[in-house]
Formats: sequence, structure tokens, C-alpha cells
Amino acid sequence: MINALIQNTIRQLVGGGGPPTAFLTPAGDPGILGPDSMPWDVHADFISMMIGGISSLVLQALHPGALAGVWDHSSFRRDLQGRLGRTAYFIAATTYGPTTMANEMIDKVNRIHGHITGLDEFGRPYSATDPHLLNWVHLTETTSFMRSYLSYRNPELPPAEIDRYFAEMTLIGNRLGATSLPNTLAASEKAIEAYFSELHFGERAQTIIALLDAFPSSLSSRPFVKLISRAGFLNLPDWAFAKIGRTPPSRLERIAVRSSVNAIAKPVREALKNGVAAHSYRRIYGFNPIRK
Repeated sequence: MINALIQNTIRQLVGGGGPPTAFLTPAGDPGILGPDSMPWDVHADFISMMIGGISSLVLQALHPGALAGVWDHSSFRRDLQGRLGRTAYFIAATTYGPTTMANEMIDKVNRIHGHITGLDEFGRPYSATDPHLLNWVHLTETTSFMRSYLSYRNPELPPAEIDRYFAEMTLIGNRLGATSLPNTLAASEKAIEAYFSELHFGERAQTIIALLDAFPSSLSSRPFVKLISRAGFLNLPDWAFAKIGRTPPSRLERIAVRSSVNAIAKPVREALKNGVAAHSYRRIYGFNPIRK
């Protein structure tokens, strides 16, 4: 009963249907990252990925060029769930999918990006294939995912393993057209700072953030959705609060939200234990090994 309620709530957040059987074949195929990679561990935790995904979307909305492509060429404002679902599937396919699935997904996104051009809110030309914009998207996603993972899943992850995550994720970023990506957490945070003068919290960004603030949900799932959304905003780096005109959360608020998330994390992980990662381990090993 509880598992069914949790699974239904997850579908409301990111869509999805039954068991991800497409990840079961072909047997032995490790995909493009492989089961020993750090992304396989980090991306397996739904709770921290959702929280990191929300904060990364907030950050991406602050760059007029990156936001313009979403504003002009996607259904984000009308179908927030659909956008998050497609993003979640891309991450799942490129992290855990067999080689053909991962390559086809990357090729599909690159083809779509090739048609996304226009003018941003300041009348400046943009292109979704611009490495500068692709780097911004990659940097904000990877740092947001790792920040959330360290907060809600494994705060004791060694620094070398943290940096390995960033190094391995450059394999995906480079395939999407990003260039000269940093391969450590510190270098990624430094690279983000170089974008500060380009960021703008205008009407478009305010609209996107308002949508994320009031994520649509049913009555039964509303408490869970509101908590994840709030945690997503608290997962922002300290510098971002001034950019969006908000007071940084107090230590007490951070503790309260983290405690609430940790309380629901165990049943959520139990309900989703037979998800994409588990199916992918079975594809490679014939069973799902217990991993730390």
C-alpha cells in the first residue's frame, strides 16, 4: 500500500510507467559509463537526484542564453512534469542504459539542439549547440547532483570519489558538445563563478522559478512534493540566494528540511529498489549486487 502510494507520487513528479525492462538487455552490456563508475552510484538515489534536479533548473534559469532555448522551444511552462520526466529519462539512459540506448539518446538530443536557435530576452542570438551554454548546463547539473548526494545520501564520500564523479561525467558532457569541462568539484565551482556577470534574474527566470516553487501535485502527494521542492531550493549554493532575491535559509531550517527528507528517504528507496539501476545491474551481472 505504502509502496504503491510512493510510486504513484513519483509518477506525478516525473512520469513513467511500469518496470524499466528496456534496461535488461543486451546481457553483459555495460553501457558507456559502466557499473563501477561514480555516476552509477550517485544517480541511483532518486531522492537526492530530484532535489539536485530542482536546484539545477533554478540555476540554469539564471542564464538568459540557456533559458531562452527552453523558453522558446519547449513545453516547460505548460508541462513541468513532462520536462522533468524527459530529463530524468535522459540521465537514466545515458548512465545506465546499454550502449545503443545511450548513444541513441545522446544523438537524439544533439539533433534537437541543432534546431534550437533564436534571440534571448536581450535580443542577443543564442544556439543550443553553443559550448559556452552547454558548459553552464553541465556544470550546474553535476554540482547540484553532487551537493544533494552529499547532503542526503553519502556525506562521507571521499574527495577522490567526488572528483571521480566529475571526471566521469565529462564523458557525457563532451558528447553533448560541451568543451574543456573541469574534472573536479573545486574546478567546477570555479568555472561557475566565471558566469556570474552573465546571470540575470528577470521576468522569464522569475516565471520558471515560480513554477518550481509551486510544483503541481495531487492532494495526497502534496506534502512530499512540497518537501522535495523546498529541499531543492535549499540545495542551491550560497551565492544563488542573492541572485534570486531570497534570504539564505537559516541553519535551523536546513536541519529541519534535512531531517524531514531523511525520514521519508528510507521508504522511498525501498519502494524504488527495483528501478532502473537494479534492472541494469541484472543486465550486466545476472543479479543485483548489494552495493554500499
